[in-house]
Amino acid sequence: MLHEKCVECFLSNYKRLFAKYNVEETKQRVFLTFFNETMGKFSSLTSPEIQRILNNTFCKIIGVTDPFAEEKVDNNRVALELYSEWKPKVDGSKNPFDLALRLAIAGNIMDYGANRTFDIYKTIEQVLQAKFALDKSALLKTRIGEAKRILYLGDNAGEIVFDRLFIETINHSNVTFAVKGGPILNDVTIKDAEQAEIGRTAKIVSNGYDAPSTVLSRCSKEFQKIFGESDLIISKGQGNLEGLVDQNDSRIFFLLTVKCDVISELLNVPQGSFVVHNFE
Repeated sequence: MLHEKCVECFLSNYKRLFAKYNVEETKQRVFLTFFNETMGKFSSLTSPEIQRILNNTFCKIIGVTDPFAEEKVDNNRVALELYSEWKPKVDGSKNPFDLALRLAIAGNIMDYGANRTFDIYKTIEQVLQAKFALDKSALLKTRIGEAKRILYLGDNAGEIVFDRLFIETINHSNVTFAVKGGPILNDVTIKDAEQAEIGRTAKIVSNGYDAPSTVLSRCSKEFQKIFGESDLIISKGQGNLEGLVDQNDSRIFFLLTVKCDVISELLNVPQGSFVVHNFE
């Protein structure tokens, strides 16, 4: 069931895009009418599924295919600069796994679906000192060592550069990195993943569905096969959590920064928390 706070967040996001693209009032009214109809008609869907419906119609109305294209390029640029700074620090750390894991979770703050703005530099400072609100990191490390095939579910552009650093650090020979099937918010597509050079350390695949989540029933057969055959699944971000939380699959580890009340209530942790969660 869609949370009423999600509706407020959706609306705020699109009003921000109205301003960004200087959308004329007539088109704004057309979209807002569709928005209200969608909230009434599809309230039983998950938040990411409704976001997909809204995004596709919004893009048609304003004639744009990727509303956050500029932000994604800029976020990757900023993150690649931080990668150059942090890569040697991780390699020289007493605990490279922990440091790279923390940076990957910090990267999850780079999310325009949940935030108007964010400060990746401040978030990195916070995560380095923080105690995880839910902490299955030791189990995750063990499972990585045991796994033959790892599936890594990407979330946002920019963030994915920190994912690349984490994947390099775990140094596993068989990692597949999944991206979204098309532009949605600032979620990662194949183009964004290639810009971040994820392919240097993992095989990049599309999940075949353009929602800001992993909605298994809607994903491509190819992706479903990869998902089913993976020994370990690392799921980044709130959207992927929303899509997979009901699976109760012990193979899945959820890595995220808790950015809104809805996820805070779902996981029973404070907003702003850093999480490594697993249902085992």
